[in-house]
Amino acid sequence: MFKKILIANRGEIALRVIRTCREMGIKTVAVYSTADKDSLHVKFANEAVCIGKPQSADSYLNIPHIMAAAEITNADAIHPGYGFLAENAKFSQICADHGIKFIGPTPAMINGMGDKITAKETMIKAGVPVVPGGESLLESVAEAKSLAKEIGYPVILKATAGGGGKGMRVVFEESEIEKAYTNARAEAGASFKNDGVYMEKFVEEPRHIEIQIAGDQYGTVAHLSERDCSIQRRHQKLVEESPSPFMDPELRRKMGEAAIKAASAINYESVGTIEFLVDKHKNFYFMEMNTRIQVEHCVTEEVINFDLIKEQIKIAAGHPISGRNYEPQLHAIECRINAEDPYNDFRPSPGRITVLHQPGGHGVRVDSHAYAGYVIPPYYDSMIGKLITMAQTREEAIDTMHRALSEYIIEGIKTTIPFHLQLMKNEDFRKGNFTTKFLEGFTME
Repeated sequence: MFKKILIANRGEIALRVIRTCREMGIKTVAVYSTADKDSLHVKFANEAVCIGKPQSADSYLNIPHIMAAAEITNADAIHPGYGFLAENAKFSQICADHGIKFIGPTPAMINGMGDKITAKETMIKAGVPVVPGGESLLESVAEAKSLAKEIGYPVILKATAGGGGKGMRVVFEESEIEKAYTNARAEAGASFKNDGVYMEKFVEEPRHIEIQIAGDQYGTVAHLSERDCSIQRRHQKLVEESPSPFMDPELRRKMGEAAIKAASAINYESVGTIEFLVDKHKNFYFMEMNTRIQVEHCVTEEVINFDLIKEQIKIAAGHPISGRNYEPQLHAIECRINAEDPYNDFRPSPGRITVLHQPGGHGVRVDSHAYAGYVIPPYYDSMIGKLITMAQTREEAIDTMHRALSEYIIEGIKTTIPFHLQLMKNEDFRKGNFTTKFLEGFTME
């Protein structure tokens, strides 16, 4: 087992990793930008190293600075968390070249799933259902029009190196193709320095359901049930839950088997997630693979009583997994608490938290790095923390969530708590009647 792990991340996920390391008897190193010098992950780690200015490029994306911090502290492994360098194959390779274990997959695995066209080709060979569409990048508007006519409208253009909805355009008729193609490429190039786009059939009224998987260095892969991430705004998840209210045992079995095929196709090592689109007829299609721990991993942890960070660290240290597939034993819901104003188009609301009271009680978990007096910096993701509730039934989990949200007091900044309070009382949400388009018709009262 590792003696010292550097966490190449910030905020709540860095604190989350530190907590598991402490339970495992592993020393930790926090890295931080000057904007994060007062963050809790800095205070709770055994050692802390400042790696640069507030901008991500000067700190959390600065590989030389992170590697220097690892070397001067004698860290023998690096945990990348999520975001930043978590799915950066170059960083994974540099760690290997310096004899420091990257707690995650190999560069080949990251590359194999990081490019969506390559990933789609791999899934087709593995027998995993994929959304109908082109199997290569589009080279021209004419090619886009021809393929759209073949697939049938509506279609969606996607950036091959994309994520978070960037470089993505839905097209309902041929007259929209040229503008959508041009704009998607421009946005993709600006966001990812790769303007390649491809086309798929646009799945209407979809659910976004993902399967948590784990694979070890010995070829064993298992799934750890599903999460429903359909409550989204502009392709950004706001609420996640497990089990999905749309799921049944047969669909879970089929999707679990497909996820294992997908991970096995690249001999996947570490924890990860296979994301699927599921239509109203319960047909499911591979969307992408996240080769890292995810924000919403806590939901899975609560429904199967399983520490995914500990499993990730053990896999990286060469421990075999059990190979057991898991089914949810409880119901869990996660609300992302962001520093955003839901009454003003979710505008970011950085600033100082003057008052903070976090909820507690039976069935409540809070993962957060915030405290009274803490300043939410404007340079990074706006998430303050995650509120997770769990219960025997979905209805009870929702009721517990509403109660916990009503106890969650954050003053000094705007947060998404009012949005979540309203959502928990929404009849369609409570009945499980929602798709990824649900929030398009949702208005704050």
